[in-house]
Amino acid sequence: MNWITIEVFDGAVPAAGWARAWHDRLVEAAVTGGAVFWDEHAHSWGVVLEFTFEDERRRDAFRQAPVLLAALDAAPDPLTGVLVYPHRGGGDGIRQPRRPRPVRGGGTAELPLPDPDADRVVACTAEPSATRAIAEPA
Repeated sequence: MNWITIEVFDGAVPAAGWARAWHDRLVEAAVTGGAVFWDEHAHSWGVVLEFTFEDERRRDAFRQAPVLLAALDAAPDPLTGVLVYPHRGGGDGIRQPRRPRPVRGGGTAELPLPDPDADRVVACTAEPSATRAIAEPA
């Protein structure tokens, strides 16, 4: 048996929605391409799709299928939120989700420097000229 596993992690939208949108097309392409078994697992961090083929040639052809490539491009995070590997998923036994890597720059912008005159206190020692003109007789 030759497995192919596709892990899709949550991104801007949950991976479960991606799986619902692409599930039927992916299963159809896999079965048409010779898959003998498929399975889907939902996790708190995303989804895992597993397909089994009789030989490597069919598995590798499915890996290059246009519908699979389109589905991977449409994943919530197509650059860092998709893993595809040629064996059954898991293996390390850890049930903890992978920790996301921090975003370079953290999505922040540099704050402007404070105005140095913002806290300056100016003493009022003289009356305004309009008030002085009313108070003093002409």
